[in-house]
Amino acid sequence: MTASNPVRLGVCDDRPASTGPALSVGIASSDLVKVDQHFGSASRLGIYRVTADRADLVSVARFDAADHDGNESKLPAKITALAGCAAVFCHAAGGSAVRQLLAVGIQPIKLDAGATVGQTLTWLRKEIKKPTLPWVIKALQPDTQRDDPSRFDTMESEGWNG
Repeated sequence: MTASNPVRLGVCDDRPASTGPALSVGIASSDLVKVDQHFGSASRLGIYRVTADRADLVSVARFDAADHDGNESKLPAKITALAGCAAVFCHAAGGSAVRQLLAVGIQPIKLDAGATVGQTLTWLRKEIKKPTLPWVIKALQPDTQRDDPSRFDTMESEGWNG
């Protein structure tokens, strides 16, 4: 196994999918319990589908152990593993990783030491119910609304009441 060829485990569940707004996010975790990994040297990324009602583990991407050495060759595989995710939660991320994540529309979120996956997913479920953060609001918009060139005309016609 190499960093460019991660092992990806898909999780199957026979529960019906929940309805309503949903986000996919990645979490850099050594054990899928604690958010304890630096993005660039993460050995695991748990990919979760989160709605206001629940959070489901969709897959786990596992990578070779990597030193925190500034070597950027390990980043593309990790970013690819996050395809379709709105954000990645991690203990830290270097400047280059942050730029590359943002370039593909993934918001990096640094969490303090001691953060758990459960706490993070609970917080995100509450945020999806009543979004306040710009990245969440944007990620919850339908693609057609986000990419519609006339959206600025619509905003102008609505006026400003601020």
